[in-house]
Amino acid sequence: MEIKIYSFIFVMWILMLIGGGLIVLVIGPLSLGVIISSIDPIILSGIKVGIALILIFIWVLILTKVKNWIFKSQIKS
Repeated sequence: MEIKIYSFIFVMWILMLIGGGLIVLVIGPLSLGVIISSIDPIILSGIKVGIALILIFIWVLILTKVKNWIFKSQIKS
């Protein structure tokens, strides 16, 4: 049982590091002003925030699936 809990914690940290890296490396330097030059920079920042929130939501769903998989297999055994 302890190995599965540690693997869950390991996967959780890996997902957080990958998610943080994606947000910093991909969304941070993303320049939407070149594509849409007539929109206010605050709105463009809001679009970046929306993208980041969607990524966070996806990461939470992945982590929930991993957690359910680990603990359901533990209950069956």
